Amino acid sequence: MKRTAVNPWSWSLNFGYNQAETLVGANRHLVCAGQTSVDADGNPQHPGDMRNQIALALDNMEAVLRAADMGLADVVRLILYTTDVDEAVKHFDVLGSRFRPVDTAPPMTLLGVSRLALPSLMFEIEATAAD
Repeated sequence: MKRTAVNPWSWSLNFGYNQAETLVGANRHLVCAGQTSVDADGNPQHPGDMRNQIALALDNMEAVLRAADMGLADVVRLILYTTDVDEAVKHFDVLGSRFRPVDTAPPMTLLGVSRLALPSLMFEIEATAAD
């Protein structure tokens, strides 16, 4: 699959994402459910700790990708939900530390919400991947 970034302006690159990407030659398309800061039994982890919630949500997303024989380099779209946008943005370096090494900056949307599925959750990430 060939990915080509589409950025009519470059400000989003400072936040680690492209405005859009064209995908040519994709074979598989994976749509992941929202991943949060829960353990293998679905129990919420890291209450009140946005940084560690983001990290565990990413760990869980990577586990789903691996189960489909994919990885972060295959992610072509992210949707992020948070109960505290300002606090989440403070910790976006966690996202960058995962995506920068695989040289990808998938288009993303960040949404502030009043709450997530479980009251102690502060961050959720949905991914779409293709290869």
